[in-house]
Amino acid sequence: MAFEPFVQFVRGLHGKVNTSGMGGNQGLSFQQVAFLRQIHRDLQQEDKLTVPLDELSVVVFDIETTGFYPDQGDEIISLGAIKVEGGTIRENELFYSLVFTKNEVPEKIQELTGINSEMLKNAPLLSEVLIQFFEFAKGNPLVAHHANHEKAFMHTASWKQFRTPFKHRIIDTSFLYRLAEPDLRLTRLEDLCEYHQIAVTDRHHALGDAVLTAKLWSLYIKKIQALGCRTLRDVYDRLAKL
Repeated sequence: MAFEPFVQFVRGLHGKVNTSGMGGNQGLSFQQVAFLRQIHRDLQQEDKLTVPLDELSVVVFDIETTGFYPDQGDEIISLGAIKVEGGTIRENELFYSLVFTKNEVPEKIQELTGINSEMLKNAPLLSEVLIQFFEFAKGNPLVAHHANHEKAFMHTASWKQFRTPFKHRIIDTSFLYRLAEPDLRLTRLEDLCEYHQIAVTDRHHALGDAVLTAKLWSLYIKKIQALGCRTLRDVYDRLAKL
């Protein structure tokens, strides 16, 4: 899959997605509150478990954070996502944003992600980034690689920012490869990509990791269908029997 040079792309995307560079606390507008309520209504009405896998639209996402424990003050500092329909990656339907924090980014995280405190000073607030992300995702299920990290931070962020539970379904990629290749003992994103001859680029960048995860998702959707799974419900039913 051909992507334009990554650094140039992210710079351009960041300018388009981030409509605000304000770095202080702000209350939600009436329109934002109304939008969040509508998202919740849509998610309650739609059950994606019975949609055929070759028609299922998902949003594959990844976050970079200052640590592993949101309940101890670790924060989201970037969020990236890409849409996949069935097994087709929508290369032009992307989301990326840095996230404001007034706290210093730990040195190890700076080295790992390339994100430093100076880069986040004029980034949008987490509440703004989340609302933009929810608008991008609409009612589609979310996909993440070993999703416990993303689940913990998104649940904490949704409650802290909006005082509302996080409603989106998050599907873990491990659900698919545990069924498709039960004897495979690889778990890390880069190891699975290398095993499947997917070039590992832009690792530990939220959008870069989302793209890599989307490629794995697309590959494993085909493998799962070959096993006879037609829907997510079929996937969950098979997992329950393992």
